[in-house]
Amino acid sequence: QVQLVESGGGLVQAGGSLRLSCAASGRTFSTGAMGWFRQAPGKERDFVAAISWIADNTYYADYADSVKGRFTISRDHAKKTVYLQMNSLKPEDTAEYYCAASTYYWGASVPTRAANYEYWGQGTQVTVSS
Repeated sequence: QVQLVESGGGLVQAGGSLRLSCAASGRTFSTGAMGWFRQAPGKERDFVAAISWIADNTYYADYADSVKGRFTISRDHAKKTVYLQMNSLKPEDTAEYYCAASTYYWGASVPTRAANYEYWGQGTQVTVSS
């Protein structure tokens, strides 16, 4: 089992920045992927960003078109933590943000579908005011 705990959400004005963290504990997985999804009230859970790895220092990342150039996903292997740096935030980024983990081997691919992930965190709220 893998446990995921998100942190870093909050209220920020449009144009501001936030950094979300997702700390993994429990089962250790040397290859896999972790991603961020978000869900606004009344909407489906959407892909935001994900990172996969096949070794300690070999990573692959992918982003939703709506966040490319503004968000950056990264991973600290030693801390088993994934970060989502969110810059130039917009009101439409307001949502509950969920961290997810997959323990499968993805090679150079990056899983972007919610069904690709076995483990999920509880979520952290991000609210961007206009």
